[in-house]
Amino acid sequence: MPFSELEPLQEAIRSESLDGWLFCNFRHRDRISDEVLGVSQDTSNTRLWIYAIPRKGSPQKILHAVEPAALEHLPGEKTFYRSRDELLAALKPLAGKSWGVQSSEYITAISFLDAGTAAVLEKAGLSLVSAGALIQRFRGILDSRGIASHESAAVHLYEIVDLAWKLVKNSRSGSLCEGDLRGMMLAEMENRGLDPGHAPIVAAGANAGNPHYDFSGSGAEFRKGDVIQFDLWAKEKKPGAVWADISWIGVYAETPGKEYEKAFADLLGARDKALAFIEEELAARRKLTGAQVDRKTREVLTGLGYGQALKHRTGHGIDTELHGSGVNIDSVEFPDDRLLLEGSCFSLEPGIYFENFGMRTEIDVYIKEGKPVVSGYPWGMQRRLLLC
Repeated sequence: MPFSELEPLQEAIRSESLDGWLFCNFRHRDRISDEVLGVSQDTSNTRLWIYAIPRKGSPQKILHAVEPAALEHLPGEKTFYRSRDELLAALKPLAGKSWGVQSSEYITAISFLDAGTAAVLEKAGLSLVSAGALIQRFRGILDSRGIASHESAAVHLYEIVDLAWKLVKNSRSGSLCEGDLRGMMLAEMENRGLDPGHAPIVAAGANAGNPHYDFSGSGAEFRKGDVIQFDLWAKEKKPGAVWADISWIGVYAETPGKEYEKAFADLLGARDKALAFIEEELAARRKLTGAQVDRKTREVLTGLGYGQALKHRTGHGIDTELHGSGVNIDSVEFPDDRLLLEGSCFSLEPGIYFENFGMRTEIDVYIKEGKPVVSGYPWGMQRRLLLC
């Protein structure tokens, strides 16, 4: 990492009004530190190393004497330690300052700093602050290339949903199973150069009531009147590709029935209210967090009597990871008070689940020029139940 590549990191530090960003690792337990700093998994890491990037100026390396070259590819001044006392002494110049670290009492996905190491750092006089906002600014924001990659994947997924439902309609007079649809989706993804990472969800009837439903073999056979839930995700097979993640709902019938029709309409109302809320708050130039958007979505559904049917957060960050480093739409599971920033990309996916069926509608949204953009134009957002 040349000095020129430090500037984006230091800009993120200054944006969050911190004194620095502290990276440390032992046995490669912190993948964020390794990935941000470009530390190879082949690098020996049998002793703790620390890399401190200040808001301005040169970074500091604290290395054990038996692994002096652990961070050789990075710029900065070196200090070596051989004992606990020498480690504490090496940390003293960093004391009295606020350092972002990979830890959060709310967002488990970024909590890699163990309690023991945190205690050592605090004993040395360092003030530790969650680096969640730093991680978002450096890893969870899409540039124009990332948006283009995300959009491309989203359009492919919408086209695959359309093809899948045509298969459903063409097979309505015969036998059709969950596995038939999943196999078709996976084949289409392969043909289009997409990487799903894991097979998509195709859930029929009561299986749709399980948010993370999976099956082996052919899966359940579709029965007349079943709710059919599609949930699929993928990215292009290219370095730096960004994921897309969508969910659509159908009914294996010519008419949906009043129960399904009402549940679907209520779900779409909550989703659309969340999107309108984002647009209104950003237009007014008010700071908006993922937790606030989640609460707004929940208010709608809880007010309609679906409180016990809500089983998960209503959105997650999306970037080069499916569940990315950016802001999550979450106020209950992993409450996320990080801001929706320019370039933020996330899903809006309220879901309601019952014993005999479930429904989840999912769109992807990113912030561009201060406005929310729904990915996958011209497909965009599901407005009607898919019917046979």
